[in-house]
Amino acid sequence: MSTQSTPHAAVRFRRKLAAWYRKAARDLPWRRTRDPYAVLVSEFMLQQTQVARVLEYYEPFLARYPTVGHLARARPARVREAWDGLGYYRRAANLHRLAREVVARHGGEIPREPEALRRLPGVGAYTAGAVRTFAFERPAAAVDTNVARVLARAFRGRDGVKGVAGVKAVTRLAEELQPRRGAASWTLNQALMELGALVCTARAPKCGECPVRSLCAWYRVSRPRTAPASATTPPGRRR
Repeated sequence: MSTQSTPHAAVRFRRKLAAWYRKAARDLPWRRTRDPYAVLVSEFMLQQTQVARVLEYYEPFLARYPTVGHLARARPARVREAWDGLGYYRRAANLHRLAREVVARHGGEIPREPEALRRLPGVGAYTAGAVRTFAFERPAAAVDTNVARVLARAFRGRDGVKGVAGVKAVTRLAEELQPRRGAASWTLNQALMELGALVCTARAPKCGECPVRSLCAWYRVSRPRTAPASATTPPGRRR
């Protein structure tokens, strides 16, 4: 861990965050499934898009294309039609290409391993980690913008996420924080995202409501009312 943290602090951080998540987590449909295809659909939709908007499209899309095979057999124009209004249409094209590749090269089964996942269209490091932990319940870091912000503040204080080195440092933190059990990893990653979306927000963090503020390096130094903007943050979802 970083110089501002210890293994003991990491355990306390995970426990406090998990306890908060069990009470505060939103009931989102993609959190009720471990179907790798359904998880992938949610991850593609959530890229640069607010949760409220995705909720309008997620279940109708899955009703229309309930399996990766159904999506693979669809015409591109039909897929675009199902995505119409959600924006960033390249995501729909990539998801369609991914479905066809999974059927053609993987027998219709979404790969479990990060290396194989990352070879699929539209899948980067974050999405591969998210599918591994949220669908297969395997320990894996899933660092989107919210997670990067939470970990940078908690363990790096004023250093934040600055430049490529900062992004790499935060990714290492996320990896080091991962518990050994997959179910615990699922909870940790969901809780980090939820904290970043609801409490540890970019411009107006609600530090008084934060379950881990006693362990947060940034809070101890700054006691902030507003958050400084990060110079560089990893791509990810808007929640």
